[in-house]
Amino acid sequence: MQNDIVLSMRNICKTFPGVRALQNVEFTLRKGEVHALMGENGAGKSTLVKVLTGVFPKDSGQIHIAGINKDVTVKSPQDAQNLGISTVYQEITLCPNLTVAENMFIGRGNYKFVNWRSMEKRTTEILTKLDIPARAAQQLSACSLAVQQMVAIARAVDMDCKVLILDEPTSSLDEHEVEKLFSLMRELKSRGVGIIFITHFLEQVYEICDRITVLRNGEFVGEYETKDLPRVQLISKMMGKELDDISALQNRKAVKAKSDNTPVYEAIGLSSAENTKAFDFKINKGEVNGFTGLLGSGRSESVRAIFGADKITSGRVMVNGKNVKIKNPKDAMMHGIGYLPEDRKRDGIVEDLSVRENIILALQVMKGFFKPFSKAEAEAFADKYIKLLGIKTASSDTPIKQLSGGNQQKAILARWLLTNPKYLILDEPTRGIDIGTKVDIQKLVLKLAEDGVSVTFISSEIEEMLRTCSRLIVMRDRKIVGELKGEDMTQAKIMHTIAGEAAQNG
Repeated sequence: MQNDIVLSMRNICKTFPGVRALQNVEFTLRKGEVHALMGENGAGKSTLVKVLTGVFPKDSGQIHIAGINKDVTVKSPQDAQNLGISTVYQEITLCPNLTVAENMFIGRGNYKFVNWRSMEKRTTEILTKLDIPARAAQQLSACSLAVQQMVAIARAVDMDCKVLILDEPTSSLDEHEVEKLFSLMRELKSRGVGIIFITHFLEQVYEICDRITVLRNGEFVGEYETKDLPRVQLISKMMGKELDDISALQNRKAVKAKSDNTPVYEAIGLSSAENTKAFDFKINKGEVNGFTGLLGSGRSESVRAIFGADKITSGRVMVNGKNVKIKNPKDAMMHGIGYLPEDRKRDGIVEDLSVRENIILALQVMKGFFKPFSKAEAEAFADKYIKLLGIKTASSDTPIKQLSGGNQQKAILARWLLTNPKYLILDEPTRGIDIGTKVDIQKLVLKLAEDGVSVTFISSEIEEMLRTCSRLIVMRDRKIVGELKGEDMTQAKIMHTIAGEAAQNG
């Protein structure tokens, strides 16, 4: 078996200021296999790939590549390419304004003295051998996203890669396109190429992968034959929760708000341009429910569709029993819906504005920017919620970027509370903040529900979901695969539902 190994990484360590990203990580890739690299957000997958491709230098550890009789130090992405390591990312990195042939050969040789006929002939040969439905002279932008991915892979293969890294290549593809990509991957397997496949789609892992390596919190959990690792065990290893280690959690009885049976929001057959499968969903007045599933399952895409943050492609929406049109976030806001996004840095705060300006932002949008609040009004609004939520800031004039993550999160919550929402969506409201602030936010959610506000709560921490929610919608591969409530709301049932297996002994 040693002769089959094309890549071996041993005891790989990488730290950043204040963060241990990788600690003694192991990874082995064999000739002619598809090897899944799995782990939740922050597990270290991206860092490991960046070390392998020369984006980051490793602090310690060894990298061996077949045919080279010494440890390898990968100094740059170009160095990785020269060593036979190629990467195809989720976002296409080719040039859409050039032809397929030009993309195949760009950066290879002297561009001033190109034999165009020879280049197009060679491209046609590669496309034919790999059964890629494209023409050499065709502009890349005229090809589907799946075909563009295949062209990127074909380019890597033609450059004699030994190791092909596919980083979330299927996230924007439909089922037919995914199958085309898998056909190409199987062809490359037969040629002896070792493929590292990074994805959040469990079904795809079990369809195409021979072996699985799991990382968690920057550490190596284990390497497994796919056929020997049940899905629920994979999820358990990724999350770091043993299925029989749940008695303490089950015995913790959360005080959940009581909802009535009046639907505040209802979606029928809702889908968006972000490839969410059409889903039905409703939430009653005063209810706290949640979307749960692995990262990439479609949790965030679903609530973004509810809020109109992504383009709606099908379905209808009812608010308080009446059909309404929600085409964008402002429409949602005018119907009493608020949304705290998953990425507060990118989609939440406006860094260069003050705490006060960030807090009044949503209400100002609803009122109209040509009808600004007076400074006295704005200060009164901000001061009320700074005090109510315990936001630690020198003053409301302080730039919000100077606040801690937890206090930034509280300021975004204040923004939506100020609009007096009837339905509030909180996507990862406690990620990256201290335990005390987490507890404050969970208490606030339950208090809002007691006051009649409906809340959808999303968290990667199952314990938080079980403590806070009275009903859970379970997602896998961007579709709803189950709903849990009452006695069914246990960690074991959640894991089994995500895995698509019947839970044993709940």
